Amino acid sequence: MVNAISQQKATSHCDVLIVGAGPAGVAAALTLVASGKDVLIIDKATFPRDKCCGDGLTTGALRILEMLGFDPSTVANYQICDEVALRSPSGREIQLDLPNARKSSVGQFAAIAPRIELDNALVQHARASGVRVVENCAFVSVALQNSNEIVINTDSPNEFKEIKAKFLIAADGMWSPVRKSLGVAQSGYLGEWHAFRQYVSNVTGPASKQLFVWFEKDLLPGYAWSFPLPNGRANIGFGILRGSKYTVQEMKALWVELLTRPHIASALGQGAMLEGRHTAWPIPARITSAKLSSGRTLFIGDAVCAADTMTGEGIGQALLTGVLAGEAITSSAQYNQHKICKSYARKIKREFFADHRMSFVLGKILKNAVLTRGVLRLAGASDWTRRNFVRWMFEDEPRAAALTPWRWHRKFLKRDGAFKASQLPRTN
Repeated sequence: MVNAISQQKATSHCDVLIVGAGPAGVAAALTLVASGKDVLIIDKATFPRDKCCGDGLTTGALRILEMLGFDPSTVANYQICDEVALRSPSGREIQLDLPNARKSSVGQFAAIAPRIELDNALVQHARASGVRVVENCAFVSVALQNSNEIVINTDSPNEFKEIKAKFLIAADGMWSPVRKSLGVAQSGYLGEWHAFRQYVSNVTGPASKQLFVWFEKDLLPGYAWSFPLPNGRANIGFGILRGSKYTVQEMKALWVELLTRPHIASALGQGAMLEGRHTAWPIPARITSAKLSSGRTLFIGDAVCAADTMTGEGIGQALLTGVLAGEAITSSAQYNQHKICKSYARKIKREFFADHRMSFVLGKILKNAVLTRGVLRLAGASDWTRRNFVRWMFEDEPRAAALTPWRWHRKFLKRDGAFKASQLPRTN
């Protein structure tokens, strides 16, 4: 009996507890376990579970996944993308090409990975790397937070009912229950963007191979997209900025109308069929004003509003916040609360603030159809602009690099992508 009690207590202790097993939480866990930390992740879901998302992976996201030792071939419907089509509000279409990912010396610069598969594969990778992951275990409350430890309660019926840790990372979404329990909830906050997505099959048009971004005049600064997946499928959807022409309540009716627009229907091809139901979700994008920590708790991913304020893209940003949180915690062998929180704030400011502000300014430009047309015309002006604009758009380098000289380097926009040819999964 004594041994059983001791074992139960041991399994409910850890160095770092992470609430949420999405990309942000897993990135933090992998960073910590690589430094020898005992890491436990809990998640209210049972994997695989879907997450409403555009499924796009930028160059930055791919490089972090590679750094974390992730194998893209573990995602069954992973699709590398190097063909991009942008449509101006005027109707002019620009064809852009990323470096060919199938060349051994180049690597990947963009990919699409369904979140139901990607997140599950990341969880399995975390387990294989030594991270304990407990599914179907929802956070309930912070029972205690002092200068030495933090204790949380869950709805688990077993030994994880109460978990003690030296530090906590909240990767539990925009409406973070951890934030609420700590009294730092973002009351009334609904996010900067709202997106709408559905999968489509039997795609026979160019959208079966090409990634499309449609800058529809009535959606600006929002846009519609179609991201190709294997076997004639695609992730198609659109996003709007809150307070723009359309309300969230109008998105369902707008979706039906968007699908009938000739250029979108033509890209999908005759006979394209919508799968299942559509889903919608809010996107938080205000990291420069979000609270980054509270006591012995760090907030990451959507819980720290890390999405790109211009595009709404969030996987790469979530991964990066997770890595930065992990690095901040490992910077203090004694888990000094002040040192860790200060380190995390410094890292977030260094990696995010200039780019967030640059994206905010660019987002204002995209509100104007004439200016958007001008930007896209400039992007398609020459081989040089087409080649470099598409890499910049997919965050091969930070958007505000020009304003942050410490990030300058001799191979700006000339680096290889992630995952060289020997690691490429099969594609259609």
